[in-house]
Amino acid sequence: MTPVAIVTGASSGIGAATARRLATEGFHVLAAARRADRLADLVTGIAAAGGSATAVTCDVTSDESVAGLAAAAERAPGPVTLLVNNAGGARGVDPVESGSVGDWQWMYDVNVLGTLRVTQAVLPALERSGAGTIVIVSSTAGLVVYEGGGGYAAAKHAQTAVAGTLRLELCGRPVRVVEIDPGMVRTDEFSLVRFDGDAERAAAVYAGVAEPLVADDVADCIAWCATRPQHVNVDRLVVRPLAQAAQHKVHRVG
Repeated sequence: MTPVAIVTGASSGIGAATARRLATEGFHVLAAARRADRLADLVTGIAAAGGSATAVTCDVTSDESVAGLAAAAERAPGPVTLLVNNAGGARGVDPVESGSVGDWQWMYDVNVLGTLRVTQAVLPALERSGAGTIVIVSSTAGLVVYEGGGGYAAAKHAQTAVAGTLRLELCGRPVRVVEIDPGMVRTDEFSLVRFDGDAERAAAVYAGVAEPLVADDVADCIAWCATRPQHVNVDRLVVRPLAQAAQHKVHRVG
């Protein structure tokens, strides 16, 4: 039977790229996100390329919506062997002393509690498959803090803690836990959301960086980890562009 992969946050960026890539690896992809129109376009594109996917409208901040995703997984055309917890994002670059509680709460709910909700809902199916994998897309912000990134770094540090704890708790059961920590990735929406739609500020993040990572680069990493032999667990994969030696060290031209 066709193995099934669930990808959250699949309507754009890393999520959409991952859904497309996993389809080429032979998975039937349940592409989950809030924006049904974008999911429909994604699924159509995957089918046109010879792959197989189903759109599932899902808001990871809603228990009811995530229950619907779990129900869709039960109707999938094969065993659910892979969950990619990709839904997430950042809002604001304010210092801690003046940070918006609402922004922090949104980041925690989407990045951390979203991962928790979906993982709890899908874990029984992953375990039943006998060869499950959970991928948690965190960030280098989950490893190193920086000024103006308190809320996002706090959420990603928490997400990293979830990944490590889950791996310990699932030891001896047939489910791997993989953490992917990207550095600078240029996508259509991440920085736009962070800067509340300010395109100029969003573009400035990547100014002078000739080749930041793109969504397909991270999707490639996710697919590689997920397709290793089941006894091989890539605990953590940190991936940055060549121009980014560390969180605070980026080579820029001009």
